Amino acid sequence: MYPGVHAAEEPERPALIMAGTGEVLTYGDLDRRSLRLANALRAAGHGPGDVVALLASNTLEAFEVYWAAIRSGMYLCAVNWHLQPSEISYIINDSGASALVVSADLRELAEGFREEIPKVRTRLCYGGSISGFDDYENVIAEASDELPESQPRGIDMLYSSGTTGRPKGVKPALPDLQVDEPGDLLTELLRGCYGFGKETTYLSPAPVYHAAPLRYCAAVQAVGGTVVLMEKFDPEAALRAIERYRITHSQWVPTMFVRMLKLPEQVRNSYDFSSHRKAIHAAAPCPIDVKQAMIDWWGPILYEYYASTEAIGMTMIDSEQWLRKRGSVGKPVLGTVRICDDDGQELPPGQVGTVYFERDEITFEYHGDPEKTKESRHPEHPNWATVGDLGYVDEDGFLFLTDRKAFMIISGGVNIYPQEVENVLTMHPDVLDVAVIGVPDPEMGEAVKAVVQPMPGAQPGPELERKLIEYVRERIAHYKAPRSVDFVTELPRKPTGKLFKEKLKERYLKA
Repeated sequence: MYPGVHAAEEPERPALIMAGTGEVLTYGDLDRRSLRLANALRAAGHGPGDVVALLASNTLEAFEVYWAAIRSGMYLCAVNWHLQPSEISYIINDSGASALVVSADLRELAEGFREEIPKVRTRLCYGGSISGFDDYENVIAEASDELPESQPRGIDMLYSSGTTGRPKGVKPALPDLQVDEPGDLLTELLRGCYGFGKETTYLSPAPVYHAAPLRYCAAVQAVGGTVVLMEKFDPEAALRAIERYRITHSQWVPTMFVRMLKLPEQVRNSYDFSSHRKAIHAAAPCPIDVKQAMIDWWGPILYEYYASTEAIGMTMIDSEQWLRKRGSVGKPVLGTVRICDDDGQELPPGQVGTVYFERDEITFEYHGDPEKTKESRHPEHPNWATVGDLGYVDEDGFLFLTDRKAFMIISGGVNIYPQEVENVLTMHPDVLDVAVIGVPDPEMGEAVKAVVQPMPGAQPGPELERKLIEYVRERIAHYKAPRSVDFVTELPRKPTGKLFKEKLKERYLKA
């Protein structure tokens, strides 16, 4: 389904509400405005298979652009506005985008790259003006509102984080469906896993240029629910939104949990969460103590999943299962998990290896990079794919992640997984944020280093370093504890909570 189905039945039903301002986009307006934009793009010569780039903050219009592309058989390429102008122009050019829509609050950013995207024929701006861009509202007002005979379904094309080198576009095959036909795999999967439907009121606190916020919000709109979109994440504002909008479902990343848990107890307990039925989380490993604290606070409503932008597979675990299998990310709900060694041989339960998902067909490719696409596939099974994560399955088939292969530390010939150490340090009362990396060591090859952002009021220095190292040694094996701790004012994280660990490592390699 898509918003047009619900617009015909309940045009005044809210499709999207901005959490801070209360602004509403109804299904009637979402359908009408996305149709007019789709017709405007078609009249400008854009068609199925073309790419529409979107550079926007969390706004109502972002989903008008999304659905305009999806109902036109086009690719929607949402671009991270935290990047530098040269990085943004690279993604726009690499994707082959022929149209670009920008929110005016990002004017300065757009002005930094507008001369570097010569193949973008259609340039629109909403919420204000940018030199060289046409006015979005004028274009919509002048466009036809006639429903075309065919509305082939499009899909998103998002860019990876760029762990090594430039980011790569994850380009799936276009579905052979009309936009109003059933069969969209993700929508059906989320409806089945979480009960998404017309009665869903879904809180999304993260930027919509990332895969999960974009796709989950769209899935809620596809089934007729209401999305409540935060302009940006703030821990108390999120709690306020749950109460104000009677949120039934929400989605988080672990750093958001940590920020909320570190609010004063009287603040945390002053809001009404009685409507809240499912709190979904993913995107980064969740420390066991953090998740336990959230279950103690909100009750057994946490649902964790493991997936990727590449959509090669998905696991899920509810709170009751997790309390029996603490630390697991669950069992597969899409695909079959295969754990393999470096030679591609499948490993038995309990042994750590590369996590692959087996599907009947793997259709995505890394745009313009056949070698990276090939590396993502198993050497003997082309329908097994990986994004490079390490983990193991237990005897009951539950998946446990250990870390990404690129971040594993080898110290004195022993494998150390930074995630395990980070999980311990995250809950120390003097730690606001932490990353653990391997740094060169003449004796051990690599040594474990913790990079810590202290809590306000905590005094960084040798005394706190000693306390943190001892704290880890009291809880896990001594050889896993940091040999040293550095203190920083802020760690390089994306707004979704994922850490730019590769950038952090580069600092120490260059030092």
